[in-house]
Amino acid sequence: MDFAFDDDILFLKKNVREFIQTEVEAAAMRIEEENQIPERILQLSKDIGLFGLSIPVEYGGLGIGMVGKCALYEEIGQTHNGYTTLIGAHTGIGTVGIVEMGNEQQKQTYLPMMACGEKIGAFALTEPDAGSNAANLKTTAVRQGDKYILNGLKHYITNARVASVFTVMAVTDPDKGAKGITSFIVEKDFPGFQVGAVEKKMGLRGSHSAELIFENCEVPVKNVLGVEGQGYVNALKILANGRAGLASRNLGSCQKLLDMSTKYAKERIQFGKPIIVNQAVSHMLAEMAVEIEALRSFTYRVAWMVDQGMKVIKEAAMLKLYGSEVYNRVADKAVQIHGGLGYIADYPVERFYRDARITRIYEGTSEIQKNIIAAQLEKEYS
Repeated sequence: MDFAFDDDILFLKKNVREFIQTEVEAAAMRIEEENQIPERILQLSKDIGLFGLSIPVEYGGLGIGMVGKCALYEEIGQTHNGYTTLIGAHTGIGTVGIVEMGNEQQKQTYLPMMACGEKIGAFALTEPDAGSNAANLKTTAVRQGDKYILNGLKHYITNARVASVFTVMAVTDPDKGAKGITSFIVEKDFPGFQVGAVEKKMGLRGSHSAELIFENCEVPVKNVLGVEGQGYVNALKILANGRAGLASRNLGSCQKLLDMSTKYAKERIQFGKPIIVNQAVSHMLAEMAVEIEALRSFTYRVAWMVDQGMKVIKEAAMLKLYGSEVYNRVADKAVQIHGGLGYIADYPVERFYRDARITRIYEGTSEIQKNIIAAQLEKEYS
């Protein structure tokens, strides 16, 4: 396994780091206060190609592999997680379905505009009765001539407010259970489709999650993504593919927290000496560093496996589980090291602490990842 970055990735990584440090970090408090990512930040992100990370060069994207993408995600993860989530949801679950499963016409229609950020992508699976039990969908799609008519409700959909292209799962054959679910590419202007209420969340300010409402929504037959009846399988593939990317963004946030915590521990004087000389503090820093390094190795190993076309169902679930849990443990220690300052909203540690919590829930809870891992182990030892 070779995780070394080539010169192109190193160049991109340097540029992204500079952009994050000079532009996004400067706007982080504004994003938190206004619950909105400034248009200037989004435009600059488009200009440097961040919206095209997952999209092949022939459709206007950067065409980089998962290892390279994770290298850039690690940089992006070191800033405001609302911004990170908007970019990650678009370049991950928002576009990978069309890249991996779309036909040539669909790719030509959507990917160039998604690569430049003209159209932002979103992924719509979750419903009020279909969270962890993702196969229990109630949204239906009935074919009528050259169209499907969709009816139902999705909720907690990341990027819903800003997206133009949605990968939507709906039931086309209720008698077949999970095998009766189909994927569709739905545009925001299709008749019968609207974005509903925007959720008020604990964290991820600037990244908006909302309901999607389908009331006799008309979707052309040509917008079926992949094969009818393969939507549930498609959804699992899309989620599994994105887990290395999510872990690398968590990794970036963990590294940022370690950097801030170490700096603070060296500067904070109590009882006449820096608190870093206290074993309780230095051991927390050491534990953070060990877990971050383990997460880094695990992340790039799974990313390498994805690039090799290897099956990563178990490994991706392990990585998603481990990355989310590490982020939460690191954030907790960072708050403890910063003491009262870590609990104050004017300082970024408090924000990272709140933002970390969702990583154990979205794109598959920690408990669901354990179920996936156990199921794969059962298959391996049967």
